[in-house]
Amino acid sequence: MGRNKAVCCGLSALETTLAVLFVLMTAVSVTLIVLLVTRESDTAGETDPPAPTSDPQHSPYLIGVGRADCTGPPAEIPLMGYAQSSQLAAGIHTRLYSRAFIVDDGRKRVVFVTADVGMISQRLRLEVLRALRVKYGDLYRQDNVALSGTHTHCGLGGFFQYTLFMLSSKGYIPESVQPLVDGIVKSIDIAHRNMRPGRIYRKRGDLGGSSLNRSPHSYMNNPEEERHRYETNTDNQVVVLKFTDLDGDGIGMLSWFAVHAVSMNYTNRMVSSDNMGHASYLMEQDKNPGELPGQGGFVAGFSSSNLGDVTPNIKGPFCINTMKPCDYLNSSCPVGGTKMCQAFGPGNDMFESTRIIGHNIYMKAKELYAEADEEVTGSIQSAHQWVNMTDVKIQLNDTHVSTCKPALGHSFAAGTTDGGGDLNFTQGATDGDPFWNGIRDALVGPPSNETQDCHHPKPILFSTGEINWPLPWHPQIIDVQIITVGSVAIVAVPGEFTTMSGRRLRAAVKQELESDGVNRDWEVVLAGLSNVYTHYITTFEEYQVQRYEGASTIFGPHTLSAYLQKYAGLARAIAQDEVSKLPPGPEPPFFEKNLFNLLSAATLDRKPDNTSFGDVLQQVYPVYRPSSSLEFLLSVTFDVVFFLFLQRDKTFVTVEIFDNRTETWEIVHTDASWETRFHWLKGSNRQSNATVEWHIPATAQAGSYRIQHFGHCKQPHPLTEVTPPGRGHTH
Repeated sequence: MGRNKAVCCGLSALETTLAVLFVLMTAVSVTLIVLLVTRESDTAGETDPPAPTSDPQHSPYLIGVGRADCTGPPAEIPLMGYAQSSQLAAGIHTRLYSRAFIVDDGRKRVVFVTADVGMISQRLRLEVLRALRVKYGDLYRQDNVALSGTHTHCGLGGFFQYTLFMLSSKGYIPESVQPLVDGIVKSIDIAHRNMRPGRIYRKRGDLGGSSLNRSPHSYMNNPEEERHRYETNTDNQVVVLKFTDLDGDGIGMLSWFAVHAVSMNYTNRMVSSDNMGHASYLMEQDKNPGELPGQGGFVAGFSSSNLGDVTPNIKGPFCINTMKPCDYLNSSCPVGGTKMCQAFGPGNDMFESTRIIGHNIYMKAKELYAEADEEVTGSIQSAHQWVNMTDVKIQLNDTHVSTCKPALGHSFAAGTTDGGGDLNFTQGATDGDPFWNGIRDALVGPPSNETQDCHHPKPILFSTGEINWPLPWHPQIIDVQIITVGSVAIVAVPGEFTTMSGRRLRAAVKQELESDGVNRDWEVVLAGLSNVYTHYITTFEEYQVQRYEGASTIFGPHTLSAYLQKYAGLARAIAQDEVSKLPPGPEPPFFEKNLFNLLSAATLDRKPDNTSFGDVLQQVYPVYRPSSSLEFLLSVTFDVVFFLFLQRDKTFVTVEIFDNRTETWEIVHTDASWETRFHWLKGSNRQSNATVEWHIPATAQAGSYRIQHFGHCKQPHPLTEVTPPGRGHTH
């Protein structure tokens, strides 16, 4: 993750004495625009290539795919990822979705979900499993449901139950949690309802020019012989699973690629699915021609992988105050320290960088999807255990070592080149700072000698495993899980594995799966940020350097060895058909008390005298004339309200064109579209406004357009439908 992390809080139950939510489903002040352009025909999404000509020799699977909105309220809630206290949600760049894939071989069933969220927290997973149990009984369980986050740093926080994470995102926030739970469950519901006979094909390729190792000094500490097995210090492989019906028509795609979703930087305040979400957007628009974003039957999931030390900011880091290279060892600048050392993407700004990286990932996945002809066949398995990661015993050669109680090192507070820390910490610190140690001791107490020795050479900033007020600061019981579909193994990992850590884990799992001598062609993929979040997992050698990733490897220097042991055990059980003999392990807690919320309650909304909610404050020009190659910006501002309480699955924005034949308005864009941006500004005296931007492409159809904004307000009245205010027209 691109900064020191702490998480958020939870909203307390809403007092029943508060004013009732007053909904304005405003077709609010509509702005009409005449857009005069030369229409260039847009190429419709290509049809799926025909299925392989050879007659399938294997029984088909039952396959279901589903997608559902999980955006949440885009106002005032901290965004999860950079741990910037000032990075509060204030609008929508793109909407967030959960994408579910269900496969059934007639005997067993597995579910894989990739959601546009920073990571899957333990609390989020437990709430989803509870909701699934209510609906489906024992059909969907902890062993056969894997949840993975794309690692966007611009989704809402507030979905954790451990204190450190709650502190960084203002607590546990039900208004943030519920849309995530509902969206994930709904995507599984849709996939469940849509199950049909189908086939799966796989393909692997390489994508260069879209990722960069942000801790090359740590990577170089790995054994030379090991490094020489690989051409690059990042995993450039893209793995694609293609899902079709029995006629060969595509119904979905799953892809894995290792890169941080941090093209949108820490200055952004709009909810955004970032580069991985943009890849999904492009693929789904391609395969669902004529549909609005988030609609259409084809579902394209782009999942995270071993991205721990991998950035999309491929121009690399430099000191923004001097334009000179940062210090190689600690990623800092002579003046300004780590904050001045920033890495940049390929575009002129974060939006263009997001578009470029997302488009690169999409194009490679689309190519592999078209070429995928190796059918996935065979039985389905799922193996899962809960593990207490604070004391896993591992035998290394002739010695025995163990994991540690969780702790974060000093370099954790330095952040990364994707977003440096605000204080005078630097990466690569193997000695503690007496000043900060004194502050720590006064606030939370010093680490025990045992924990310090266990984590050596990490200088401990916070001994989170020894702090339990008001709740434990970090999880101790975590999930390890593998699901297999034929010859494809999806290893769901609880955090951010670095490049080399991921390579070692894939190799260990593959070795065990192939130990029976029957199948020698396993495709093993890592699904990052899955089921529970435990920060980073470096190799033992990388840990010694103590850059950000090593300082954030919370269970100590032998964390990777413990995971290798545990996941190898799952793979062995699958290979030997002994999954039923695996002990389930100790169940994680589900805290009911002491969840706190630091988010201020929403106040009543106000508007200026003699005005209505939704009035247009800044009109558009009557005519826009884009050239054949330029993008023009249209912007309109509305008098609006506070968006903490929302009607879900509804857009705040529509761009509509007038159809002269039917004399009706047709929606061409929503706030899920790449072309729109919705900015919300919290004004003074409880008066807010919103600005809607439409970035008009050169290919836009000539005609008359209008922009509508839909919102809600909170007033001391019963729930009442309000007649929308008058519509303003311009020509």
